Amino acid sequence: MGDTSGIAKIFMHGCSQAVRLPRAFRMDGEEVRVRRDGRRLILEPIISNVDEWFKSLDTYAEPFIKEGRDPPPMPADREMFDD
Repeated sequence: MGDTSGIAKIFMHGCSQAVRLPRAFRMDGEEVRVRRDGRRLILEPIISNVDEWFKSLDTYAEPFIKEGRDPPPMPADREMFDD
C-alpha cells in the first residue's frame, strides 16, 4: 500500500453519514471498528480469524513488554487488606 494519508469523500447515505475511501485504503470485510482519538476518527478492520489476529501483532514495532524488565514487587500476603 505505501501511502499513509489521502483524502476521502464524506456523503449521506439515507440517514447515515458514509465515507468513500480511496482505492489505496480499501479494507477486506463488510465492517470496520470505529473509534475516536481526540479529533481523529480511526477505522480498523475487524479481525474474526484468530490466525489473522496473531499476524496483526507483528505490525507493532516494539515488544509489548521490554526485554529484561523486572516485574513490580509482590505485596506481602496481608498488606493489601491493611488500612
